[in-house]
Amino acid sequence: MAAASLPPSPPHAKRPRMSSSSDPEADSEPTSASAAVEGADPAQRRPKYKRRKVAILLGYCGAGYQGMQKNPGARTIEGDLEEALYQAGAVPEADRAAPRRYDWARAARTDKGVSAAAQVVSGRFYVDPPGFIDRLKAQLAPQIRAYGYVRVTNSFNAKKFCDRRRYLYLLPVFALDPSAHPDREAVMASMGSGSELSKCLECSERGRKVPGVMGREGKLPSPGQNAVDAPVEGSVASHDESGTLGDAKCDHASSDGGNPCAHGEVVLNSKEKLDLPVSGDGTEVANADVGSNGAGDVVPSANADIYIGNEEKKLEPVATEEKAQGIDSEKSNGEEKPPTKSTFSYTNEVKERFNRILKYYVGTRNFHNFTTRTKAEDPAAKRFIISFGTDHVVSLDGIDFVRCEVVGQSFMLHQIRKMIGLAVAVMRNCAPESIYDVTFRKDVNLNVPTAPEVGLYLDECMFTSYNKKWKDSHEAVSMEPYYEEAEEFKVKYIFTHIAAMEHKEGAVALWLHSLNHRNYPDFRYMETAEPKVGAEVESIDAGAEAKVGAEVENIEEAKMPSDNLSE
Repeated sequence: MAAASLPPSPPHAKRPRMSSSSDPEADSEPTSASAAVEGADPAQRRPKYKRRKVAILLGYCGAGYQGMQKNPGARTIEGDLEEALYQAGAVPEADRAAPRRYDWARAARTDKGVSAAAQVVSGRFYVDPPGFIDRLKAQLAPQIRAYGYVRVTNSFNAKKFCDRRRYLYLLPVFALDPSAHPDREAVMASMGSGSELSKCLECSERGRKVPGVMGREGKLPSPGQNAVDAPVEGSVASHDESGTLGDAKCDHASSDGGNPCAHGEVVLNSKEKLDLPVSGDGTEVANADVGSNGAGDVVPSANADIYIGNEEKKLEPVATEEKAQGIDSEKSNGEEKPPTKSTFSYTNEVKERFNRILKYYVGTRNFHNFTTRTKAEDPAAKRFIISFGTDHVVSLDGIDFVRCEVVGQSFMLHQIRKMIGLAVAVMRNCAPESIYDVTFRKDVNLNVPTAPEVGLYLDECMFTSYNKKWKDSHEAVSMEPYYEEAEEFKVKYIFTHIAAMEHKEGAVALWLHSLNHRNYPDFRYMETAEPKVGAEVESIDAGAEAKVGAEVENIEEAKMPSDNLSE
């Protein structure tokens, strides 16, 4: 007699499968537990979305954020974005604080205060084409803008698949003027030379005055006499305990090509009066009206013309009648021209020199001196810069900025800001151009200045290889469809923030005062380093002599490490 057959065992429950871009109907799951309850009130359930691997294109202004990467206890772009994705229904409750569970990746990791006009993040999210971006925008702060999203392959990773990244740094034109915003050492060195520099009260090291130049106890030196002090009343307040003058300020909002307080001049408040004594040549200067034209110079008044100058850097009272008749003003030390406004501008000569300096960074270099926590022996210190240069000047709220564009495979922490910082130091003659002969050597450690973060922003992340490989089956990951929206966002948030920071806080102006040999003694490395007799200088490019300014023919030859991405 045949044994009774056993009933078949029930099949094991299958594990929910992640969606693939080739299976449009797969993996339809609820976004919350309440949505899975049968018979629940539809009004109390979240709608069901399909889980897809997508790349989200967005922009943000970095003001008030501690960078892109999520950091416990700090407000970051990534933290706000993750929360917005959850609130928009793209991330389930179980994955709310676990980005690894939905394959989260970012194309670039920007630093504190750095903005992005075109950032890309990727992951597996529950999306529906009609309203996903609208729901996400509703949950984000105004300074974070989601442009759109595209379906990508199941293996796509925004960090690993990004071929190159383009950053822009908006540098005020006056930063390239060696005499604008001089440091205290330069002011002291100019004393007794006949062309004394006046300290930039609003921008320089606060709490310190320059004896003999700024005077003592609220007094300014008389014309042509550095040792004699003239009492000043009205717009120039007396010195406080720190030795600074109260109301004499540097005009950050200068319209002189974006050159606030050019050549270290001090601009007095408009329509103020100064009671000055009789000058050395017997000309009486009393109740002089001082006016500002907003361009960093002092407007001639009805009674006298008072100017703290660019070239002579001292007070020069000139009788209005003489000036009107075109008569040269008399000076106690012989003939002297009337003071003139700064004429520094971004000329072709300045542009060519700046581009020549930036070309030193192009190619495969060891950038251990341009980052922190990365040793020269670490392979991650080698990075490949595709191009670095400046093309034109843009004007933002009355300030002219040089548009510096750098394209590279990847960048380390502070790398771009340090590259700009050293280039500016060379342009201002704080460091010799020959310092680049040793900057990339493994056996040389230099302290390189870091430019302010406010002018830097991520302009685009490029996925050339991915788009070429999957062009027949997938939409390209590109900012092209969102170009106009991104430009509008840049103008409204990023550019406005950069100009406002320079106007209100003088971000770059304050930084320029620190570029001196006291803070950066390595600027004199080429003077103090002992020459090595018979030793050949180590090649920058592993045996090949570096050609500054040469174009890189094949960017795919250099395979740089993809970790430690920052800017």
